[in-house]
Amino acid sequence: MKTNILPIRTQNNADWSDWRWQMQQRIHSVKELVKCFDLNHDEELNIQEACEVFPMSITPYYASLINKEDPRCPIRLQCMPNLQELVNGCGDMDDPLYEDADSPVPGLTHRYPDRVLLLITNECAMYCRHCTRKRKVGDQNRRVSEVDIDRGIEYIKSRPEIRDVLLSGGDPFVLSCAHLEKIIAKVRAIPHVQVIRIGTRTPVVLPQRITNELVKMLKKYHPIWINTHFNHPREFTPESTQALAKLADAGIPLGNQTVLLKGINDCSEVMKKLSHLLVQNRVRPYYLYQCDLSRGIEHFRTPIAKGIEIMEALIGHTSGFAVPTYVVDAPGGGGKIPVLPNYQLSMTGTKTILRNYEGVICVYEEPAYSGSTCSKACSLCKDGNVKHKPVGLQKLVDPNNRTISLIPEGNIRRARFFGLKGDPHGR
Repeated sequence: MKTNILPIRTQNNADWSDWRWQMQQRIHSVKELVKCFDLNHDEELNIQEACEVFPMSITPYYASLINKEDPRCPIRLQCMPNLQELVNGCGDMDDPLYEDADSPVPGLTHRYPDRVLLLITNECAMYCRHCTRKRKVGDQNRRVSEVDIDRGIEYIKSRPEIRDVLLSGGDPFVLSCAHLEKIIAKVRAIPHVQVIRIGTRTPVVLPQRITNELVKMLKKYHPIWINTHFNHPREFTPESTQALAKLADAGIPLGNQTVLLKGINDCSEVMKKLSHLLVQNRVRPYYLYQCDLSRGIEHFRTPIAKGIEIMEALIGHTSGFAVPTYVVDAPGGGGKIPVLPNYQLSMTGTKTILRNYEGVICVYEEPAYSGSTCSKACSLCKDGNVKHKPVGLQKLVDPNNRTISLIPEGNIRRARFFGLKGDPHGR
């Protein structure tokens, strides 16, 4: 039996509580891994082969949560490389969300009208095996430069419609407080930026990073919102709950983005317990993500039907604020599409037929309604129509818009109508 070289958490080891020590002592190689865990020869070879394509990085803290007696431990599955990562799935893509295609400058994605994603590092405390950005995280050839960040900030300055900036990566909290503050301060100085959000998994994999120094710095730049990433109830520990408490006590609204993962949390009871632990710790379950089509994570994917099944078990069966929004982040840059069970069964001009979580079917009587009674003098509506023209389906439902249909690019019938030559699909 191999001896676990990881320090015992209950010894109140000073190094253990130092986030920089945790970063320095991360497990990167199979040689380091076998000092901590009993692996047979085949496991060592398989992990090594997977590591050569998708690097490994595990903090001592997160590694200490692994149940060594359980090969299907949900902590182990999220951090240890697996040969299945090298299997090419039917829908695998390097960049399924088209983040690079929707990037006007390196490291910035502008998909939605009023918000952008700004990548400020490609380094994480731990390399999650289900990461949608596996192609970038930990790649030394893809390091985010100061020049890239400044170009992104200049782009935000030049677009007054951008009111919400999400800082992500990698994980922004692996940066030093001084470096991170420099970036946040530049974004906060932009007059039209109302909200800064930060995406981080450090409360889960490196809770020691949530120091008093970090929290004090963040408080200077309110409103700051933080989304973290708990996937399983076992990720809640005294350290992680203390980290969340520090952030919440600082007045920082907290949300959580869970990814639906086969063999880890594809169970309604596991997901309900996770949601309850989140709200107990003042974290709002924000999104439940359908696993993306990124290369190397096919073995984690479930059918969308599994997500619907879980939503059926949550909606009505627990507090509304404990229910995340289940979304599919559409391949090709389509954005997050909410997916729900069918609660609306039918509708007419006078009645809508609904069913509840118990299967009870009821009728909602529609009112006599002639349209909006909003005053034409309303400054909000007037300003809104000037600044934000209808997009997509909004064009069809807006009573002031004359659009009668939305025609996909490359439509053959449209090409014939306008007499365009050649196949519009490029075949």
